[in-house]
Amino acid sequence: MSKPFSYLIQVTPLGLLYGSAGRFLSPENLVGRSGNHFPPSSATLSGLYAQQQTAETKEKFTHLQIAGPFWAKEREPQNFFVPTPLNYLVPKEKSEIAYKLSPEFPTTENETIQWLPQDPAKRKAYQEKPDKFSARHWLAIKDWNKAEKVHSSPWKFLPHLHPRLAEDQRRVEQDGDQGSLFLENSVQLGPDVCLIYLTNHPLEDGWYRFGGEGHMVDIRSLELDGKTQELLNEPVGEKFALITSAVWGSNRFSERFPEQWSVKALLTDRASPFRYRLGGTGKTKRLSRGRHTVPAGTVYVLEEPIDQPWHDWSEEWFPKEGYSFNRWGCGLALPIAV
Repeated sequence: MSKPFSYLIQVTPLGLLYGSAGRFLSPENLVGRSGNHFPPSSATLSGLYAQQQTAETKEKFTHLQIAGPFWAKEREPQNFFVPTPLNYLVPKEKSEIAYKLSPEFPTTENETIQWLPQDPAKRKAYQEKPDKFSARHWLAIKDWNKAEKVHSSPWKFLPHLHPRLAEDQRRVEQDGDQGSLFLENSVQLGPDVCLIYLTNHPLEDGWYRFGGEGHMVDIRSLELDGKTQELLNEPVGEKFALITSAVWGSNRFSERFPEQWSVKALLTDRASPFRYRLGGTGKTKRLSRGRHTVPAGTVYVLEEPIDQPWHDWSEEWFPKEGYSFNRWGCGLALPIAV
């Protein structure tokens, strides 16, 4: 059985980080940024555990679970920021939550479920301006049960031309037919910002190469704050929101929720791609099947409550390709009042 999350991993970049995944930039699309993907998923951090795994420690990491990505101020890593539930609406250029939407169930067959503010005065104002809100904000974990203010992502993308190095030595490649420059879409974090992941096994402190481009980071393992552990150990009940993206369904199909759930209402957004490296014994590693995730912030309202915290959820709810997807914190959820 998996242990609850009891540690957080603090990742501090020692320079720039790489911010692209999936689709590649091409000579015809040098300024395209459609493949931007940041912060790195928990599968990236899982790779560092895999590097340290030996025959003696293999059993220890059998029930390893990692969740994220989140971020925090370096001086307050315990009060990390998680994706804001999608039913919390923030006016553009503002940081205060203006509306908290709840599902309005239909009373006739011709009606559909609507997400509206419960306050009648706010409902009228919202219906008059339904599209004047921004998305993709972050909420401090200590404010989860009294959410009022949100925060923007503390990083910026820095596209720049980068010399392509020869494979066998550190000099610019000149003989290849692809040219000697390529466009790297790197990411710069704020000076006092770090990335945060949750885990049930600590990782040895030190410097690591992190992500596909091997950029250097400083990693520290800290015991997770007791209040946050209590929040994560709460049964999610019948109303909850995802703080990490989720892959549901079988090994062939991606669904919006496990087939065992009876969903009354669902508030979600466009799916995003998810792929991780399975490994392999040869020089060329195998890449897993591409999947589509339900994004973090998705809100579920179920017919029957789930009387368990996330780490006790049935493994049958998660797809399994080599490892069960709950290894990467797939669909980590917290209860929410809607």
